[in-house]
Amino acid sequence: MIRSDPASSRRDPVAYDAVAKFFHWLVVVLIVAQFALGWTMPDIHKGTRPDGLIAWHLGVGATLISAVVLRIVWRLTHRPAPAALLPVLSLVSQITHGLLYVALVVVPLLGWANASSRGWSVRLLGLLPYPAIAPVGSPTAHAMGDIHGVLAWVLFALIALHVAAALFHRFVLRDRILQRMLP
Repeated sequence: MIRSDPASSRRDPVAYDAVAKFFHWLVVVLIVAQFALGWTMPDIHKGTRPDGLIAWHLGVGATLISAVVLRIVWRLTHRPAPAALLPVLSLVSQITHGLLYVALVVVPLLGWANASSRGWSVRLLGLLPYPAIAPVGSPTAHAMGDIHGVLAWVLFALIALHVAAALFHRFVLRDRILQRMLP
């Protein structure tokens, strides 16, 4: 069984700062909302209007894009103290977190491109319009909608892995890695 360094698990790891925790949990809430909206909204076809749950999905997605960008900027300018992990766990953690950040950027951008190709407005909090990032009618941007749906499941799998790793640290390794991000 893989164990963290026993000496490090007795120490409290340095927690993430309040802003990093805020952005983490804000993104969690927005992702949960997006998955709920994505599963319950009607299928999108030619001529579908961005009403109801689709409009909510666009609005939450616009907020998610902003939150993720702010989170990345904060992370790049405020590095957390490294966790004391075995090298293999550190490598897996770095890869997983990197893939999560990539998916958190790519999935909403693909949805935004698809919305732009349909002539739909993407607005932050329903007020501030984002610019179109694809021309109306673009077949490539239309195809990005399908990729958006597939990669959303990849994002879901990465999130499940991330949660499983946090629970592994808490209940198997019995270290305090999870507590670094808890409020």
